[in-house]
Amino acid sequence: MGSDANPDVSALAINVSIPEELRWTDTRRGQEFELTTLNVRLLKDGHLAAKAYGRPVAGGRGTYVSFPLPDSPELTALVAEAASRASALWAGHRGLG
Repeated sequence: MGSDANPDVSALAINVSIPEELRWTDTRRGQEFELTTLNVRLLKDGHLAAKAYGRPVAGGRGTYVSFPLPDSPELTALVAEAASRASALWAGHRGLG
């Protein structure tokens, strides 16, 4: 690949653990979930998108179902801080191996 060619990066995504004090529950398909993880994506226009994932409160294996983030300044701040941290980590990568 030449030095002037830009690779086509189709996705940038990170997973972020939700601190216990910010976790919440939501119901889907009759099952209550505790949301413990955020998946944050950087969109092509530079904005962020985030969805929450978790486990059934009753235990057992849960399905991979996404939930929207509630309108919360604390969660918005967590997403922004995580994106900035990921940016710093990516910028400092040391290549393969």
